[in-house]
Amino acid sequence: MKCRLRFDEGTLLVDGDPDATEVLRSALTFDDRVGLWRASASRYAGIVRVLYAFHAEIEDCARNYRILDCELHSPLRPMAHQLAALDAWKRAKCRGCVVMPTGSGKTFFAFLAMRTVRRSTIVVVPTIDLMHQWATLLEDAFQCPVGMLGGGSSDVRDVTVSTYDSAVIHMNRIGDRFGLAVFDECHHLPGPVNRTCAAMCIAPYRLGLSATLDLPPESADVLRDMVGPTVYDADMRELEAARVLAPYKTVRLRLALGAREAEEYREAREKYVSFIRANRIDFQSERGWSDFLIACVRRPDGRDAFQAYLRQRTIARCGEAKMTALWRIIRENPSARILIFTADNDAAYKIGESFCLPVLTHKTKAAERKDFLARFRSGDYPVLVTSKVLNEGVDVPEANIGIVVSGSGCTREHVQRLGRILRRKEGKEAVLYELVSEGTSEIGVSDRRRRHQAYERRRR
Repeated sequence: MKCRLRFDEGTLLVDGDPDATEVLRSALTFDDRVGLWRASASRYAGIVRVLYAFHAEIEDCARNYRILDCELHSPLRPMAHQLAALDAWKRAKCRGCVVMPTGSGKTFFAFLAMRTVRRSTIVVVPTIDLMHQWATLLEDAFQCPVGMLGGGSSDVRDVTVSTYDSAVIHMNRIGDRFGLAVFDECHHLPGPVNRTCAAMCIAPYRLGLSATLDLPPESADVLRDMVGPTVYDADMRELEAARVLAPYKTVRLRLALGAREAEEYREAREKYVSFIRANRIDFQSERGWSDFLIACVRRPDGRDAFQAYLRQRTIARCGEAKMTALWRIIRENPSARILIFTADNDAAYKIGESFCLPVLTHKTKAAERKDFLARFRSGDYPVLVTSKVLNEGVDVPEANIGIVVSGSGCTREHVQRLGRILRRKEGKEAVLYELVSEGTSEIGVSDRRRRHQAYERRRR
C-alpha cells in the first residue's frame, strides 16, 4: 500500500493505491480537475496516523516544517497549574484548548508547549498589538528571530506570529511550514472566516488559549474539530489561593435612576417593547436583531421604535446615578490605578469629557494608544477609560481597580475585564466594581454575565 501526500493551496492532494485511498475515503473528496483525491490540510495528522496504522508506504511531500532547538531562556519556572495543563495537553496528543485566566501565565505555557514539540510554530492572535507583544516575548524566551504577518509586516520564519486576518490571507501558501499552531484568544477561531486559517494549516500539533470559553454549541464543535477538546480549565479560586493571581473581590452597585430618567426610560422602553411584540420579534433566535432592524426600516413607526431603543439603552448604560457613583469611587481611591469599562464608545467619551480622563477606543491611533498605556503604567494617568479594546491581551499589572459601567451579557467579556486587574503584584488587592441601573434590563444582563466561578462567594 503506497500513498503520496502533497500540500496544495491550503489543501492536501492524496495520490495512492486504491487500498490507501479507500481507508481514507471519509476524509477525502475526489477532484476531477486534477484527477486526484483532496482533503483539508487540517486532516494531515489524522491521515498520516491512519496510513501508519495500515503499514502504508508514505511519500510525505506535504510536510515542510522543521525540528527546532527550542531552548527556553527564561527566569520563570513552570507553576503547578501550568505543568498540569501541559500534562493534559500531551495526553491529548498535543491537540486541544487550555483555559487559564488572565495573569496566570498563558503565554509562558505556550512556550512550554513549543519546547515540548520542538517544531516550527505559528502563533495566531486577534490584534496587531498582541502580535508585537508575542513577538517580543518569543524573541526574549527563545533567543531566535521571530517573523510577523500583519500590520504591514510580511516576514515568515520558523517561529512566526500572525494576526487572524493575515493568517486567513496567507495560510494557503504557508500552511505546510508549521508543525505547531497556537491560537491565542481561540474563541475568535470558530468564525466563518477565521476558521479557514486553521483548515489550511497541516500542523499536527495544535493549542488553543483563552481566559474563558463561553461558546454556542456550533462554535464549540468547530473549535473542537480544528484545534481539539478543552483539555484543561484552571479554577480561578485555586489560582488565587496558590498566590498565582492577586486577591480580589467583586462589588455590584445597584443604582436607582433619578425620577426624570426613570420616567424617560419607562416611556422609551414601553415604545420599544410594544414594537417588538407587535412585530413578533424573537431575540432568542439568531435572526432576532436583523429582524428588528428590518422591521424598523419597513414599518412607519420603525424609526421612532429604534430611537426609543437607543434612548432606553443610553439611560441604562450611562445615567446620572452611574456618573455620580463613578466619580465617588475615583475620589475614594486617589492612589489606585483604575480601568473604566463601557459597552460603547459614546459612553466612554461622555465619561472622558465629564471627568477629563484619557479614553481608549478602536479609533485611538496606535502611537497615542501606546503613549496612554505607558503613562498609565508609570502613574501619570492613574485612570483610563475604554470601551472594549482593553478586554483582551493588554498587560497592565499596575491596575488594581476595574469599574464596569456597562457591558454585554457575555460571561467571557466580563471575566476578561476582571482579568485585567488580576496580575499579581506585591501588596495588591484588586476590586471589580459593577454599576447596574436598578429597574432596567441591565439587572438581567448583569446576572447572565456573572455566571462564572470567578464570582462565586465574592458577590456584594
